[in-house]
Amino acid sequence: MSRRPDGLLNHNVLEDDKGPQDACGVFGVWAPGEEVAKLTFYGLYALQHRGQESAGIATSDGERILVYKDMGLVSQVFTETDLASLVGSLAIGHCRYSTTGSSTWVNAQPTLRPTKYGTLALAHNGNLTNTGDLAELVQKLEVDVPKNDRGATTDTEIMTALIGLQDEKNVEASAMAVLPKLEGAFSLVFMDEHTLYAARDHHGVRPLVIGKLEHGWVVASESAALDIVGASFVREVEPGEFIAIDQNGLRSHRWATPEPKGCIFEYVYLARPDTSISGRNVHATRVAVGEQLAKEHPATADLVIPVPESGTPAAIGYAKASGIPYGMGLVKNSYVGRTFIQPSQTIRQLGIRLKLNPLREIIEGKRIVVVDDSIVRGNTQRALVRMLREAGALEIHVRISSPPVKWPCYYGIDFASRAELIAAGLETEEIRRSIGADSLGYVSMEGLIAATTIAEDKLCTACFSGKYPIQIPTDLSAGKNLLEVVNRYE
Repeated sequence: MSRRPDGLLNHNVLEDDKGPQDACGVFGVWAPGEEVAKLTFYGLYALQHRGQESAGIATSDGERILVYKDMGLVSQVFTETDLASLVGSLAIGHCRYSTTGSSTWVNAQPTLRPTKYGTLALAHNGNLTNTGDLAELVQKLEVDVPKNDRGATTDTEIMTALIGLQDEKNVEASAMAVLPKLEGAFSLVFMDEHTLYAARDHHGVRPLVIGKLEHGWVVASESAALDIVGASFVREVEPGEFIAIDQNGLRSHRWATPEPKGCIFEYVYLARPDTSISGRNVHATRVAVGEQLAKEHPATADLVIPVPESGTPAAIGYAKASGIPYGMGLVKNSYVGRTFIQPSQTIRQLGIRLKLNPLREIIEGKRIVVVDDSIVRGNTQRALVRMLREAGALEIHVRISSPPVKWPCYYGIDFASRAELIAAGLETEEIRRSIGADSLGYVSMEGLIAATTIAEDKLCTACFSGKYPIQIPTDLSAGKNLLEVVNRYE
């Protein structure tokens, strides 16, 4: 467990089994007369699950934009005093997990940039696939700034620079000129001194929704953030749509023809259960997946237990469809957070017990069905199965509420590499033997898609199928450090 660039320790209990890391969360609010910084804080709090490395808020009072950001959780970054100083009538916020650019303070968002028509602040969820080409374009437009003097090394910084460098009459016109040049996944919220903007890539890979306050508007990654601030859900930002919100209300422009490819992993793991995406509640989807899993992979057992919290809805569905009683056989330590202190060697050997501990009285002498959302490298499940056997389980049947993860994501989720993904090299029976379970079953792709109630051709299933809807670069060796590599050698 290594130190992060900010000097803090990471949160991985099992050092060699980092799971899929969440996407980022974005939030924007236009609400004159309201405490927009506090609304943004609460919105980001609701989106904390999407990114835990850094957080930031930008506000405008009509004359200037103020930004405060730092490394850590939303609750760690901001104090009452910080929020009181961020005055204005509109704001944007961001909580980050890094997918392009290392985890450092300079890469925290929102990014800020002066332009000829004011100041621009921008926050981004997703990951561009043509970042290198865009960086070269910025360099041509800004020849007097060396690459290694640019500061931030994110695709977000590149987008901010491109919009700011356009020879247009305002931010709106500049954004409309830049958006068609971006490839990959992006849900954006950005602002100048007077207007809140939002845009979504024409595939709509990452979610973005619009909400209405009594005296304003909200844009957020998930509908759960609307609920937290008391905004009513209006609709999603459509794929290929650009919106602007100011004193004249909300206006919309279509900058690209929609070709929906929403991320199916949002339903599996990323999104909060109380969020709805494309009209489908995430919790209901996960319960339906569990029901389908029970039909596809039945088991003779005494008890169905979830791996909390990620496996809970699917376990409920599995128990319902199978008729096997549902119970809580594992207790999660709620206080093992995202800045977990490196355990000693003695404690590390206990592995997963730092996060999960079995209820022996529930498990002992029983045949157990354990439901989880996914298997990445397999180390967590191996430790879990061993722990349950030590607690007296007679049989352990592992059920997974997603198909085998065989391919990495390049659209805003930090997966393991293909070489590290256990399902990329092993068949299901081999994985079962590897983790030590009595049986192992994954829900089928067809079953998962059916549970979403969304047509297959409108979903991105690349992490399961290897079919990438957006072209990816041939040389991906640099990964999230692409721009650091460019800066280092040029």
